[in-house]
Amino acid sequence: MNLFKDFEKRVVDALQALDQIQNHDGPISFERVAIEPPRDPSHGDVATNAAMVLAKLLGTTPRALAEDISRILERDADIESVSVAGPGFINMKLSAVFWQRTLSQMIAAGDSFGRSTMGEGRKINVEYVSANPTGPMHVGHCRGAVVGDTLANLLTFSGYDVTKEYYINDAGSQIDVLARSVFLRYREALGEKISEIPAGLYPGDYLVPVGKLLAERFGIKLRSMAEADWMPIVKDAAIDAMMDMIRADLASLHVVHDVFFSERTLHDNGAKAIREAINDLTFKGHVYKGTLPPPKGQLPTDWEDREQTLFKSTDVGDDIDRPLIKSDGSYTYFAADVAYFHDKFERGFEEMIYVLGADHGGYVKRLEAVAKAVSAGQSRLTVLLCQLVRLYREGEPVRMSKRSGDFVTLREVVDEVGSDSVRFMMLYRKSSEPLDFDFAKVTEQSKDNPVFYVQYAHARCHSVFRQAAQAFPDVDIDSVDFSKAIADHIRDASEMQLVGKLAEFPRIVESAAAVHEPHKIAFYLYDLASAFHAHWNKGKDSKELRFINDNNLHLSLARLGLVKAVATVLKSGLSITGTNAPAEMR
Repeated sequence: MNLFKDFEKRVVDALQALDQIQNHDGPISFERVAIEPPRDPSHGDVATNAAMVLAKLLGTTPRALAEDISRILERDADIESVSVAGPGFINMKLSAVFWQRTLSQMIAAGDSFGRSTMGEGRKINVEYVSANPTGPMHVGHCRGAVVGDTLANLLTFSGYDVTKEYYINDAGSQIDVLARSVFLRYREALGEKISEIPAGLYPGDYLVPVGKLLAERFGIKLRSMAEADWMPIVKDAAIDAMMDMIRADLASLHVVHDVFFSERTLHDNGAKAIREAINDLTFKGHVYKGTLPPPKGQLPTDWEDREQTLFKSTDVGDDIDRPLIKSDGSYTYFAADVAYFHDKFERGFEEMIYVLGADHGGYVKRLEAVAKAVSAGQSRLTVLLCQLVRLYREGEPVRMSKRSGDFVTLREVVDEVGSDSVRFMMLYRKSSEPLDFDFAKVTEQSKDNPVFYVQYAHARCHSVFRQAAQAFPDVDIDSVDFSKAIADHIRDASEMQLVGKLAEFPRIVESAAAVHEPHKIAFYLYDLASAFHAHWNKGKDSKELRFINDNNLHLSLARLGLVKAVATVLKSGLSITGTNAPAEMR
């Protein structure tokens, strides 16, 4: 149930009843007609721009058209009053009976309230984190992990068939560096004195256990081998160890992927997957032999002043064509990106979402070009870029880590403040904007700490039910059908505002899912919590507004229904964000 879609239909019905519409020659589109809450709640409950977007087409003024539309809307029994504001906005105040009925429907819907079928079961692949398996996750990975995981939850809640995927970058020169770094720790575990880690190798202490494991497993055997012989053995051990660590780090944040896709599989069997993907592009007319002009600035590693096999990516929206096969016959790194998307497309995904760090901004156009070429426009590709996270402790920057040596790890942040604080705060700013994370502020028990404020609202809801059980010991509160208890009791303006805020949830879910902005859920939860706390405070000042009235069971049960609806929506929203909804907070 989506109140705003309901009133969109009512407004369109009103428009179609207008003489101006019925007498107009040619088709009229209502796509730009929007139904939303007014910016100022005192103006009403629902507003529409219908007159603003249709007046010119109909040869009239927005104000005059708004007056005509209002006269038709006033006939709706659920609309208490209609007013025209400014140049032609139409504001509607809904009746108490409508809000009471809406609240009953919310309660009856239970956990399904807010869920959407907009996805219609379409298959979406959300790939996120995908850090090189060369060390522990850092706080930058943390933001991408939370944004990707929450977006996947949101899309699932909105009716999509979602696969959460991690792309393991386990091919390339960085894995060779990892193996050499681990081999150094292996020699150290055998008793060699390693005074200083050579430049170019990974210095973190997190590799020490991997070296010890190899020493226990192989003894001195590896030390006597040539690098070409020990390299594949150490590589496998290092990648396995790093991925075990990465999975554990992500699990501490309650992030669990459905698929871990290994880049090395694209290079198996003579790079069969890459070869097939390039052949497919060739068949579709997107590949040619040629040379590229030198790009401005620093030359990329895959540029050659020789004839290469190139992807004609400028034909599908890219700035320059991209090399696929070098002049020596080896595949470029970009060729693996093409093969990876090709694999996703073959797996039947209709949309692919990549959640990347801000430093990958240059990849967006080329990935979009790949999607257009490989899928012939059948699959949609979206790249979400997550900006940097700046860490502070009581306003002072935090930069170093004991574990990694040069950055703060994801696990250190989670261990200090808890996964709930990390997840919610990583969402409390749009992912395209930098985020400041202060260890002190995210553990405050105040309104200024959003995660505490929202969780406290949920805990308060449960405290009301505990109070009700004490106030009415002869009533089995848990078995009451609150959807039938509302009746005519919910009438106060503050209660109506709270019901109105609850009614926004389905709209927020669908709009956030449509534009891939999971932070909107966190913002909404804070606003809902704020409305609930404000109403609670009014009850402290006015006994008539308290949820529990010892002398009026029916009124109390109706208000408990309102509290139940608040608790249900808070829990659903927190579940989307991957954050716990505690029943009690101390």
